[in-house]
Amino acid sequence: MGINYSEASQASYEPQCQTELDEIQPDTSIASSIPLPDIKGIDLFAGAGGFSLGAIQAGIDIIGALELNEKASKTYSSNIKRANGQLVPLINCDILPMDPMRAMDLWNIKPEECDIIMGGPPCQGFSSHRINNSGVDDPRNQLLCRYFEYVAAIRPRFFLVENVPGMLWPRHAEYLNQFYSMGKKANYDIKPPIILNACDYGVMQSRRRVFILGIDRSRPIDIQWPPEPTHASPSIPENRRNGKPVWKTAAEAFKPALPDDPNDVHMNHSQMLIDLFQKTPANGGSRWQSGRVLKCHIGHSGHKDVYGRIDPSKPAPTMTTACINPSKGRFVHPEEHHGITLRQAARIQTFPEDFIFHGGLMASGAQIGNAVPVELAKIILGEIVAALSLEKTNK
Repeated sequence: MGINYSEASQASYEPQCQTELDEIQPDTSIASSIPLPDIKGIDLFAGAGGFSLGAIQAGIDIIGALELNEKASKTYSSNIKRANGQLVPLINCDILPMDPMRAMDLWNIKPEECDIIMGGPPCQGFSSHRINNSGVDDPRNQLLCRYFEYVAAIRPRFFLVENVPGMLWPRHAEYLNQFYSMGKKANYDIKPPIILNACDYGVMQSRRRVFILGIDRSRPIDIQWPPEPTHASPSIPENRRNGKPVWKTAAEAFKPALPDDPNDVHMNHSQMLIDLFQKTPANGGSRWQSGRVLKCHIGHSGHKDVYGRIDPSKPAPTMTTACINPSKGRFVHPEEHHGITLRQAARIQTFPEDFIFHGGLMASGAQIGNAVPVELAKIILGEIVAALSLEKTNK
């Protein structure tokens, strides 16, 4: 069942918040037979659940989540379950009006009962696609500081932030400096931001993202940070890869979908676009090779990837919120004459085959593009699980 609000709470929060969808019930048949992991986590800005699923696979019990978007919340509650089959307590709410103490009541937790908070505040305000100083005063950038207000209230041992590299640009320094200042005052040791590429960690996608790790100074612990890459660029000579396999390619994403997969769908295109795709060379070809570029556009070097085909011999390009729309990037099927399907995009983001996205074609595509790749989350959070497990063993 969903979280039940008292009458007083409903009067204060019902305009902004909903619980997870009541019609989705947990599988209680296994609840008494499977123990929950000792390591507890909370996912803020949870989206469809990429971070949460990776955490669960790493051995973390997700005891609470918060997400504003109703369609993403339905996807989350349809797919993300704790080890005992129960639903994760998900608050479908705007984080800004939701007081952290109230959220803790709804999740039934007290300070220091959670080991890690993870989350990626919506990154559009930091996006590299925004020009000049646009985004500087974007209210979404304030969510980074709101994230830490939750950290300060819940007092996890660790917290982990994920965002786009644009958050490190000088024009956004005010928010990042404020975030670090808040961490220092709250007695957290915040590591310098690092940029990780998902293809270095077994994801069939080139995806560069910033990660920031914080550790409670009153409970220090040794941890491998940043995590050691598991894969290496094929440009590195084999004798210098230290036994690591080369990057995974996108080829696996284009195997046949399971029968009756509701996410085996793609955009419908005009005949003009279909003709363009037919003229575009297979396996990585671009619209510039199609012979259908207007003469006035030939000297224009921008947007070179739009309407391009994915090259299955390489990692896929970054899955964005528009990853199923060929007009927004290199998102055309390697050989077929249409954009990639939701399932193909989800595979590139390392979601399992039985993970079903809800909310319609475009909304589901946005959920996929917004997610932290499951495999990357699993590896990063696995370092925290390993550190905590070793500490427990040595006690």
